[in-house]
Amino acid sequence: MASDLFFDAAEMDRSRVQQLVDESLRDADDGELFLEYRQSESFVFDDGRLKAATFDTTQGFGLRAVAGEATGYAHASEISEEAIRRAANTVRAVTKGHSGSVAMSPARTNRKLYADIDPLHSANFETKVKLLGEMNEYARRKDSRVRQVSCSLSGEWQNVEILRAGGEVYRDIRPLVRLNVSVVVEENGRQEAGNFGGGGREGYETYLDARYWQATVDEALRQALVNLTSVPAPPGEMPVVLGPGWPGILLHEAIGHGLEGDFNRKKTSAFAGLLGERVAAPGVTVVDDGTIANRRGSLSIDDEGTPTSRTVLIEDGILKGYMQDRQNARLMGMQPTGNGRRESFSSSIMPRMTNTYMLGGNTDPAEIIASVDRGVYATNFGGGQVDITNGKFVFSCTEAYLIENGKLGPAIKGATLIGDGPVALQHVKAIGNDMKLDTGVGTCGKNGQSVPVGVGQPTLRIDGLTVGGTAA
Repeated sequence: MASDLFFDAAEMDRSRVQQLVDESLRDADDGELFLEYRQSESFVFDDGRLKAATFDTTQGFGLRAVAGEATGYAHASEISEEAIRRAANTVRAVTKGHSGSVAMSPARTNRKLYADIDPLHSANFETKVKLLGEMNEYARRKDSRVRQVSCSLSGEWQNVEILRAGGEVYRDIRPLVRLNVSVVVEENGRQEAGNFGGGGREGYETYLDARYWQATVDEALRQALVNLTSVPAPPGEMPVVLGPGWPGILLHEAIGHGLEGDFNRKKTSAFAGLLGERVAAPGVTVVDDGTIANRRGSLSIDDEGTPTSRTVLIEDGILKGYMQDRQNARLMGMQPTGNGRRESFSSSIMPRMTNTYMLGGNTDPAEIIASVDRGVYATNFGGGQVDITNGKFVFSCTEAYLIENGKLGPAIKGATLIGDGPVALQHVKAIGNDMKLDTGVGTCGKNGQSVPVGVGQPTLRIDGLTVGGTAA
């Protein structure tokens, strides 16, 4: 299939294209030709009707030559021998005066996580629109306080081929689906919203199942109704208990980015130079795993052709490793971990997370809540900001509760969590036995690029976080 898309359809001769790749990388340390073909669609249902339905096809290539710390990169949406030849002339400039030898190609893998999956053709147009209409009707029937329902469904099918110097070729198929619903409720003039969704690298079948989408709507509605009863959040420094699953987004942002290879090579991360040292409380183990089937952040190979892996970043509180692409791994004298990712053919490679999560501990979650005299239990998050150089973060809670005398109190509104990622890791006081991954909605931004990721964690008690609140 990849050969048909990238060579037969474009009337390109594979041997001539390979020769162009070999010539452009002759004096380079690394590099590749990345070919991409992507089909995507999205549907938005709002105010009781279909508001938007789009279908897009994009294709193109990116040619990269790496010389030391420098990178030459050229890309085009036209896939042709002439366009690749022009790109080769451009990227060769980065190797001028450099006498490198192209690094050994990535190890081969027989793992093909998604070779036979094409979500765009797993259901017809009418079925997809009907799904969103049924979700809208179901939410409005469930509760008379529902005022607005917004549903969205999206899917894509991506096909990539990577050519390296010497004739090594790597291919991958990457499906992706996401379903989301937002519900607004009103009571006594007060309006509140709830959001929920899920997704993964599979077809639409899971999401068309009534049991799945009804549970998705139920959860969004539950969150909205909880927020109707919320009271202003109290400010102050206090213990915070994070729920399992999606709250791992705080771990991803406040800690995960600081464990990416480029920030550590450049010594701009708070974790730079700390390999082998204690950076977290005993019991804290954090991994990045791009091999989990069907997960949003999982890939058979990364965008350089390296097989994804399960990389232990922190083990029992000790820093064990970083997430690496090929360039940063080579410059740091380490091994690539399958974390070289790009948003599309027009984007440069960077070390990025896949599915990043903390392993579970041995404590019952109920015991963790019971251990807190006064604090906050946060189960859902919205936006946030993080400074990679020091790990300082601010996150907004979209669902949180007071903990009073070891028991859950009222829902609170307007709570923000303020802290320092490396310090927060040291202040983990209890780790639950209920680790779970998020439902498949994570998107990570870095240097203007966005890629799908997964997060996860168990219930977690962290002491000494500052809660920004709205209570007087």
